Amino acid sequence: MTDLPHAPLLTVDTHIDIPWPDRGDFTQDTDYRHVDLPKLRRGGIAAACLVAYVGQGATDPTAHAAISRQALAMLDAINQGVEGGPARICPLAAEIESAFREGITAIVPAVENGYAMGEDLSLLAQFRARGARYMTLTHNGHNALADSARPMASLSDPESRHGGLSGLGREAIAEMNRLGLMVDISHTARSTMMQAVRLSRSPVLATHSCVRALCDHPRNLDDEQLDALRDCDGVIHITAVDAFLRPREVRAQRPVSVADYVDHIDYVANRIGVRHVGISSDFDGGGMIEGWRNAAQSPALTAELQRRGYDRDQIAQIWGGNFLRVLRAAEAVATA
Repeated sequence: MTDLPHAPLLTVDTHIDIPWPDRGDFTQDTDYRHVDLPKLRRGGIAAACLVAYVGQGATDPTAHAAISRQALAMLDAINQGVEGGPARICPLAAEIESAFREGITAIVPAVENGYAMGEDLSLLAQFRARGARYMTLTHNGHNALADSARPMASLSDPESRHGGLSGLGREAIAEMNRLGLMVDISHTARSTMMQAVRLSRSPVLATHSCVRALCDHPRNLDDEQLDALRDCDGVIHITAVDAFLRPREVRAQRPVSVADYVDHIDYVANRIGVRHVGISSDFDGGGMIEGWRNAAQSPALTAELQRRGYDRDQIAQIWGGNFLRVLRAAEAVATA
């Protein structure tokens, strides 16, 4: 396989975790990290969304204050981590495209888990000021904003805490729309996701999810949810977490591969259109499959998409065009 057909694409990996607290040097090639700047450049990844991820914990003022400080520190680390390398922070779609033309890797900060804002809506503006362009409403476990797809017994979660979005969650979506922070419904309960689609004035997206019809996992989106994404002009970005791509019995027999990954892209494209599907790795956050074990191997996805008959324009949409469209829509809503 040659990576030449992959090189001209404006590729966006929409969800990559940063190691914390041992961040290391993002500009240097490392053995222990699936993503660093040299691997992104070898793999032809033009833009990478680096997320400040915070795990769910207690929902009390003390815990909220501590986790908010951590999230802000992580966003600062993302901003500082690109210094000294051929990369820059690019919060706007036009800036991502400009960096691509200049041969510079675009870094798009983001926040994973609305727990990071606690109950303080003003923190959303602080996230945005540090370049963040989306926030995932929940992670595993309910928070003050919304119900999660995976209630946590360790947190004494009931099956549902809010019936979807809380009142604060609804306010948060309105504020995110105002700021141009995209609403990420990965990890959320089905009720949360469907309510967010109806409430958000800009398209919502799943930055790292898969298809429930192919793998019956609570983190994955069912057909009705996919249809709702289509109807709001949103996008699901398939993620390279093997447990979301194939059932346990399949994984027990063989490694999950790039072909399995593209099966999920096929399903979404066939049901709701190429316009509504994209790519994410979740590298350094659990993502890794046979044939795509680090960012340097990213051309393997392009090769598989070509093998299945997707043309150049379709591959460009899947690899980054759809994400940029939703990003521009969020910018337009914020401007209006």
